[in-house]
Amino acid sequence: MRKTVALVAYSMFSLTSAFAQAPFYQGKTITVIATTAPGGTGDLRVRAVVPFLRKHIPGNPTIIIEYMDGGGGRKGANHLFRNAKPDGLTIGAMSGAVVGLQVMRESGVMYDIDKFIQLGSPESTTHYTIYTRRELGLSSLEKLRAASGIRIGAQSVGHVSYIAGRLFAYFFGLKDPKFIAGYTAPEVDAALLRGELDARANNASSVLRRNPDWLEKGLMDFHAILEVPKGTKHPRLGHLPEIESFAKTDKEKKLIAMWRVFRVVGAPYMLPPGTPKERAEILQEAMRKAFKDPEFRREFFKLIGEDADPLMPEDSAKAIREAPRDIEVVDLLKTLSGPEPLPPR
Repeated sequence: MRKTVALVAYSMFSLTSAFAQAPFYQGKTITVIATTAPGGTGDLRVRAVVPFLRKHIPGNPTIIIEYMDGGGGRKGANHLFRNAKPDGLTIGAMSGAVVGLQVMRESGVMYDIDKFIQLGSPESTTHYTIYTRRELGLSSLEKLRAASGIRIGAQSVGHVSYIAGRLFAYFFGLKDPKFIAGYTAPEVDAALLRGELDARANNASSVLRRNPDWLEKGLMDFHAILEVPKGTKHPRLGHLPEIESFAKTDKEKKLIAMWRVFRVVGAPYMLPPGTPKERAEILQEAMRKAFKDPEFRREFFKLIGEDADPLMPEDSAKAIREAPRDIEVVDLLKTLSGPEPLPPR
């Protein structure tokens, strides 16, 4: 009889112990709030991450994606901050713009970027370059600066490439540059080749992937580069002068530093404020493992056409925390992001 009681007691203890050791996320469902529309590149970035995040979360929970496009990321970020339950079961797949929107004091921001818990980003390195048509003969910065009325094309006012073009023009001190927006990305390329535009700023990887002949056959003159993060050399354009070398003041250096932060955070993943520490740490560690997973890197390249270059949770938090927020720098970047003439230096 004693043996039977002991056996039953041991069995109950083992069952209780097994339940106690079951991962929190086992049998749970995590909702990823994606601040993008389905089907686009932003969606593909999320779809590249989600299976590997699930793989590395103990308990392998179900993960579903809820799309909340709107306001350049404001809609999803506001929801994550104000409405999402901080229980570790809701993750925001944010646009990098949500950082800049708050730092730049834009309207409609109802979140505090510093209170989100960072999970990192699948990409952090990028390079922007500016180039002109070879037939213009602007083969040096001196010739470029001597020219007047250079027509620089872009997609729209406020677009990343538009701002990059304005930054280069400002730091070069170009004479009366003309900024012509309203194109799609392929249309800017076509307008350059037709001679409707003289120059364009663009992501270096994009231009060399779509138009390798522009460098290999010398169809365009490449003038300078903007490194994100600073010091990360582009494998083919690393010889170009970096934009910060043209900065004259501490204010201008902070301007470039601010812009770098907005770009280096990539497409960050975040948790609502108040998420229990132990659950946040589980998800942070799972994201680290996902980003280091060789299969993730292959899948990311397959879907996006670019290599993943992850920013880990602690690095994402540090970049946001240390972003310059001086009012005069914010105001300068706002001017450079808008349609007004470039300010004097």
